[in-house]
Amino acid sequence: MPKVASDARAADDLDRALGNAIRLRRRSLNLTQEQLATACGISFQQVQKYENGANRVSFSRLVQIARALDCRVTDLTSALDQPQIAPADFEFLKLMTLPGAVDLLKRYEAMTPESRRLLVDLLQSIVVEPA
Repeated sequence: MPKVASDARAADDLDRALGNAIRLRRRSLNLTQEQLATACGISFQQVQKYENGANRVSFSRLVQIARALDCRVTDLTSALDQPQIAPADFEFLKLMTLPGAVDLLKRYEAMTPESRRLLVDLLQSIVVEPA
């Protein structure tokens, strides 16, 4: 019996990384999935599928999404053009999709270095590391 090739349209790690980049940009603009979907003429469920990497984003749709997110396609794909994406990069993108992560990072950036150090010290004192 011949070997069946895997579905060429199935999403992979790069699709998930692109979805995370879309999600990060959307959240940084304080847009909902519904707002992005409306701007692109698609359903919010389709935006969810793109952001989760469940569906691949066609190039024409990626251009549409980039325009709706007021950025260039390369802004969304720049992290993907490395020869290999390190697992740490995926972990970082995953962390950045947590609710409030982008807002927290923006506020952290606005702090003085001394305030940042104090905040990190405070967080280390109240957050219990898993055993």
